[in-house]
Amino acid sequence: MIPHVLVLGGTTEARRLAQSLAAPEGPAGIRVTSSLAGRVARPTLPPGEVRIGGFGGAGGMAEWIRAHHVDAVIDATHPFARTISFHAASAAFAAHVPLLALRRPGWVPSDGDRWHTAGDLAEAAKLLPGLGRRVFLTTGRMGLAAFAELDSLWFLVRSVDAPEPPMPGRTEILLDRGPFTLEGERELIRRHRVDVLVTKDSGGSATAPKLTAVREAGLPVVVVRRPPVPAGVPVAETPEEAVAWLRNLGAPVSPAGTAEAGTAGTGTAGTGTAEAGAAEAGGPADGGGA
Repeated sequence: MIPHVLVLGGTTEARRLAQSLAAPEGPAGIRVTSSLAGRVARPTLPPGEVRIGGFGGAGGMAEWIRAHHVDAVIDATHPFARTISFHAASAAFAAHVPLLALRRPGWVPSDGDRWHTAGDLAEAAKLLPGLGRRVFLTTGRMGLAAFAELDSLWFLVRSVDAPEPPMPGRTEILLDRGPFTLEGERELIRRHRVDVLVTKDSGGSATAPKLTAVREAGLPVVVVRRPPVPAGVPVAETPEEAVAWLRNLGAPVSPAGTAEAGTAGTGTAGTGTAEAGAAEAGGPADGGGA
């Protein structure tokens, strides 16, 4: 039977992995299915088979894994898609299949950065009144309720799809999709008179220029820390490492299978590729389908 790999996707890394596994010139004998939650209106579809929609929780995912004879699961969802990651860990354990988490490296502060870390969006909201009055909020379209009571502050909210209430009363919505340029971020900050940035530690290069722009302007940044990967789940930082993991499991993946996957980008504040096709700078991305 052809080995079947389920990729919980919605990120650039997930698409690169699917491309590597499904390409005609890539490894033979691998069936890859990418799962997208369907939270993004116009997702970039990866090669190979694609399913869109939730599984119905960990139990539903385990049933799907068994019914479709999945041999390995790779959780390549966004670093902040906590629910689907824990569902994947439970489902893989129940279905007795190996699981790998594919996570791009997080950002690290550079000289001149004024970072304030927060454990979640609620903690980030509590920090804001003491840091600035005009907020560039790049945490995605979901979770704006955490900032809804900050009526004295003005917010520029950037996301791919339009957010829904509740949200801050003084809000301007900017619909845009990365990758973003340093010059563009400088101009945006200048034009809107931004004096504080809020971001999730998504990592990657596509949205990293905003960190350089605020550093140059001497502005503070509230960085929301990533949730942990479920205990006991091995982690790869690149699609190439994920292919190597599959090879070590005995799947017929050759080194040539990674040739078309691309090269990891390097951002000013960190390394790895960025989620340019889902929520801005660390929303739940497409989530893989919880």
